[in-house]
Amino acid sequence: MKINKFILIGLAAVVVIGVAAFFIIQSNSNAAKDSQYETVSLERGDLTASVGATGTVRSVQSAELSWQTNGIVEKVDVKIGDNVKADAVLASLVQTSMSQAVIMAEADLITAQNELDDLMNSSASLSQAQQKLAQAKQALEDAQEKVDSISFQRASDNLILQTQANTDLARKEVALAADNYHRYEHRPDGDSTKATALLRLTTARQNLTDLVNLYNWYTGKPTELDKETYYADLAFAKSDLADAQREYDRLAGGPPESDIAAAKARITAAQSTINMGKIISPFDGVVTQVDAMAGDLINQGVFAIRVDDTSKLLVDLQISEVDVNSLKVDQEVTVSFDAVQEKTYLGKVQQISQYGSSTGTGVNFDVTVELTDNDEFIKPGMTAAVTITVKDIKGALFVQNRAVRNVNGQRVVYVLKDGVAVPVEIRLGATADTVSEVVGGELVEGDLIILNPPSTDQGMFGG
Repeated sequence: MKINKFILIGLAAVVVIGVAAFFIIQSNSNAAKDSQYETVSLERGDLTASVGATGTVRSVQSAELSWQTNGIVEKVDVKIGDNVKADAVLASLVQTSMSQAVIMAEADLITAQNELDDLMNSSASLSQAQQKLAQAKQALEDAQEKVDSISFQRASDNLILQTQANTDLARKEVALAADNYHRYEHRPDGDSTKATALLRLTTARQNLTDLVNLYNWYTGKPTELDKETYYADLAFAKSDLADAQREYDRLAGGPPESDIAAAKARITAAQSTINMGKIISPFDGVVTQVDAMAGDLINQGVFAIRVDDTSKLLVDLQISEVDVNSLKVDQEVTVSFDAVQEKTYLGKVQQISQYGSSTGTGVNFDVTVELTDNDEFIKPGMTAAVTITVKDIKGALFVQNRAVRNVNGQRVVYVLKDGVAVPVEIRLGATADTVSEVVGGELVEGDLIILNPPSTDQGMFGG
């Protein structure tokens, strides 16, 4: 059978066209396969690993001051923004509008202050104690002599004879004075000679009486009642001397500490009562809120003024347990504010809590950051975005986080080799928002890392 040459030519054309189509389709298939992956060359670079969180600015100290008693506001001495010192009176009530106890505290304060001044500055109490001690000693000697007289002769023989002789002389003097007075007794009252004579007679008689009594006491014996009295007087004198000695010893070394402490306590109590009618700043700071006006009728517990110590501003953060161990005290931070968009502030980590609290998203730790260059634009209550740099790495291999997958518990990246996605196991170090440090594995600089590896594998943090 003779084949038509036109048929052969046609078949040849079909074969050529088919072969050409095959290679075109194969080429297009390989190109499509290669183009489905987005790649990037593995390179070295720098990485700054950081932890970020937001928090609210607060002052290192703040106090919301309220009225401690009822009354009428007399005056308010501050306004918002004023700097105040500790113990400064910021506002006060009309004295007559307060309770009687507060009013009377003024008098109590004066009395207590005077008592303290007397203790610290006056020696009158010591002088009185010394005088009482001397009197008590003399009283004891006198009482002891009387007791001794019970058993012994009250006076020596010579003293008795001398007293008897003095008594005889006194009798003669009385007689002479009486004779002299009789010469002038007829004269009228007021006559100087008569008055002098009468005085001489009176004195002589009194002297005679004293000597007779003394002689009788020297030569007499005490009765039983006298003896009981003498012993009782002696016991009392001893007790009185002991009391006087203790009081003197107590005051001799200066005012007793207990007395001083009691006086100071009374001053403090009185002053505290007086201060119930005042708003007083507890520390140096700035007035940030005022809710009091002169003439207001207020009740106890009503808010009046807020004071903040803005010399140091803090930001309280919640840091995840994953990141907290990368932080340390005094670590530098940067802080930004929506309210001050054109500036970034500096700070440092002041405190890291050692106890975590569970939340709906995990376990967080309280971290406090201190602003180190705050200015007048930063105010308590503002929201702050804090970035804490935990590691700064230079010249290391870095891989983009979206290229990392978790395959059977091992982190891998896919490298494009001869058009095929080849998984390579890796170990990661520091991690930032978009890239991570490569610290182990078979990757080398220049490898083509597939950024969109096969979708059947799990992501970087998959199970």
